Amino acid sequence: VLVPDTAHGTNPASCTLAGYETVTLPSSKTGVLGVDTVREAVEKYGRDIAAIMITNPNTLGLFETNIVEISEVVHSVGAQVYMDGANMNAIVGMAKPGHMGVDVMHFNLHKTFSTPHGGGGPGAGPVAVREHLAPYLPNPRVVLSDSRYSVEYLPESIGKVKGAFGNFGMLVRALCFIRHHGAEGLRSIARASVLNANYLKHHLSKRFKLSHEAPSFHEFVVSDTLQAKSSNVKTLQIAKALMDRGFHPPTIYFPLVVPGAMLIEPTETESLQDLDRFIAAMNDIADCIESGEETFADAPTKTIVGKVDEALAARRPVLSLDDRAL
Repeated sequence: VLVPDTAHGTNPASCTLAGYETVTLPSSKTGVLGVDTVREAVEKYGRDIAAIMITNPNTLGLFETNIVEISEVVHSVGAQVYMDGANMNAIVGMAKPGHMGVDVMHFNLHKTFSTPHGGGGPGAGPVAVREHLAPYLPNPRVVLSDSRYSVEYLPESIGKVKGAFGNFGMLVRALCFIRHHGAEGLRSIARASVLNANYLKHHLSKRFKLSHEAPSFHEFVVSDTLQAKSSNVKTLQIAKALMDRGFHPPTIYFPLVVPGAMLIEPTETESLQDLDRFIAAMNDIADCIESGEETFADAPTKTIVGKVDEALAARRPVLSLDDRAL
């Protein structure tokens, strides 16, 4: 299975779990996957390729502009195009993965359709396929006929899969969200998520190094490159300093292709006032670093739980009250 180097680690992990080997494809300097890179892999591995797993927009917040041609190259050897729908909220209602050549994809309901994701779940990721793959979906299938629901068993199905229907309550909630907003509402969500991200990107680019200059979709990446040149303050300290300013820090050190990465995804729900507060907090942190006034070595200092020994916590996690005596 071909996987771009910008992919989330769950992509190659899922392939390995399913018994496949993964081949990592390097992205181009522009942050997207090049057609020639895919073509070289196809020429090398041929019909041993089962699929390509690609996230679009990718985890750099960039739209994979070559997706249609990449799909054609992959299809030429009988392989399938799997799209990770993690970033669907950037294009929901605006673009159809099927038109990009995608054969199968999953939706992250917690990122696009409002379902909870805290505390590790309850997770739900519906899988959608093109018509030629439908006969192989897990049994039983729920079908609607003459206003009545029933189940059917397809002869070519891969069979029963544990937890095939996921957390059903989350599916109902996502459906309610979709029905409530309607087609135009979903398009508004996509527009707002892209607008918010690019608003932040424009303002933060004055003080932080952008991973790429191209317009972003719902998220973008900055790094600690500029701050590290004049101080010992790194991405981790910047994230801790944000906590002292009332913000949950963004994902850090990911994607792995950007050293010192801060992956900033405001989503469609943040107000202009909140976006401006975040910009002010980041600028304040940059000011403190440039003046040498603060290294944030002890941050966070204003939260209920202060700085923790993360290395010790990883080596000897305290998982119950009884463990405190150990």
